[in-house]
Amino acid sequence: MPTPVPLQAFAWIATHPWLYPVLEAVHIVGIALLLGSLVLVELRIWGLGADLPLPALARFGLTLSVAGFCVAAASGLVMASSQAGELIANRAFLLKMLLLAAAAGNALWFHGRGSLARADGLARLQTLISTGLWLAIILCGRWIAYA
Repeated sequence: MPTPVPLQAFAWIATHPWLYPVLEAVHIVGIALLLGSLVLVELRIWGLGADLPLPALARFGLTLSVAGFCVAAASGLVMASSQAGELIANRAFLLKMLLLAAAAGNALWFHGRGSLARADGLARLQTLISTGLWLAIILCGRWIAYA
């Protein structure tokens, strides 16, 4: 069985002169890809851009959203590993993780019920929940430094 790595082993990342700022920038790019493409598809479900075919836009948007999430998650994990002890005690970080779980649940619900094909009132509600959750996640992420 491998020996666990102590939490302080990654602490150097937070104090590196350029690594942590680069990780923050990469994290923001990932969030922009995720939320930007997600909002476009959600606006289309609300009827805006009706001349754009929803299935094609959704395929492209989902690909960008997943890519953005992967970039944000990977960079976020590296940043979190640099200060894991502090983050476990940070209420804003814990709330962010809870909201991420809720966003994942909402996405599973949305795709599981076929909301994209239905584009009905419940699908619109799910898009509002999605956007609200992601904005709250971003707010919590910014609040981590102040909590």
